[in-house]
Amino acid sequence: MINAGLVAHGNCFQYWLEGRKYNNVVGGGCTSLGRYRIGGSYQGKFGYSYKLYGLDTSNNNAFERTVVLHSHSCVPESPTEDEICQSNGCPTVSPGFLEALKPIINRSGKPVLLWIFE
Repeated sequence: MINAGLVAHGNCFQYWLEGRKYNNVVGGGCTSLGRYRIGGSYQGKFGYSYKLYGLDTSNNNAFERTVVLHSHSCVPESPTEDEICQSNGCPTVSPGFLEALKPIINRSGKPVLLWIFE
């Protein structure tokens, strides 16, 4: 099965980040590039969420930074010409896309990989 959705990237705690900036700094609010293992789910500030564990030196602070996979209504369900919202470093998807991902992640007998790259 192939599926795709929009994702909001980190704004590095700026009001609006122009372009892209990446870092792995605790408290940095930026997206971190690299591979992540999707961990357990929980109910958090943004509802149903998954813990993320960074597997590369570029994102190995993900758990300590509380970088998680979650949804937010500001992320559109389908492609748009307009800019979409920005997160505080979490890969943030639309509510509908997270609903499509949940059975794939939750039923997997093996760890699921999330890869954030340019």
